Amino acid sequence: MKALLSLLLATLAASSSAQTYQPIQHTQQPPPIMAGDGREALAQADLGIMVERDRPAAWSLAEHRRLTAAIAAIGPQRKGTVDAFVVVAALDSDAVFGREARAAFDVLTRRYGAKGRAILLAGTDGARDSDRPMGSPQSLSLALARVAEQMDHAEDVLVLYTTSHGVPFGLYYNDGDQGYGAISPSRLWGQLSTLGIRNRLLIISACYSGVFVPTLSSDTTAILTASSADRTSFGCQADSDWTFFGDALINQALRKPQPLAAAASEAGALVASWEKTGKLKPSEPQVSIGDGAKAWIAALERALPAASAPVGTPAINVLAKK
Repeated sequence: MKALLSLLLATLAASSSAQTYQPIQHTQQPPPIMAGDGREALAQADLGIMVERDRPAAWSLAEHRRLTAAIAAIGPQRKGTVDAFVVVAALDSDAVFGREARAAFDVLTRRYGAKGRAILLAGTDGARDSDRPMGSPQSLSLALARVAEQMDHAEDVLVLYTTSHGVPFGLYYNDGDQGYGAISPSRLWGQLSTLGIRNRLLIISACYSGVFVPTLSSDTTAILTASSADRTSFGCQADSDWTFFGDALINQALRKPQPLAAAASEAGALVASWEKTGKLKPSEPQVSIGDGAKAWIAALERALPAASAPVGTPAINVLAKK
């Protein structure tokens, strides 16, 4: 009886904790270095700026351990095989990005056979504090560097998925009131070039993400973005499970054993139909696939897994809340 009572109390405590958990909130203005005009912000983003404030030392140590373990777990490539290395990063602490990143990690790792060669960087999923290393400019840089160490640059492929809020000069990093930063197209291009990562599938889910296309496109690069350089994308409410683009591309199209180009086309049509339903200004997702990328795409797609079922609440449901 005593053991049963203890179990009951523990269950009630866990239930109460789950009901009262409050994800981290954005309540303060960013530091002045991140709040300048467009030119100053771009200059900072080109440097991969990252500002951390008021972090407890114990939290920083725990984060260091999480990131160290996750990076160490990225295994080596297999000689003679075109291997995919998957990096998924949610660069904002709003729970929609944490949920989307977790599901995208599962889909992309499964689709491209990257188990043991993948890393997830993400904050809370809205139900509890994250047990994953955070998504930030610094953690993303370290993950990319580790991938560069483990891959064969001549044959292997980086599959990078980022989800966050975007700004006209690039991707915005914001972890509650503690972490701020930005990554510009030039910054990401410089990192990948310095690391020698030439074969790359870059999927960027954010407003204005088309700004990355001109700089990151190359013969051996495939890049898909949620919007054009001057348009917003939709569905990034904190209580959603998916952004429009993430749902259409990751949760729908890439779950099917179809070519990347066909999946991109399907996702673009889905997003356009949802935006039309909601009378929203079209986001205009962008697709650029270099001729040289077609060889490694074909190699990765020779043995795609069977289709899997979508998860979470459809992104379009947000329209019903209006």
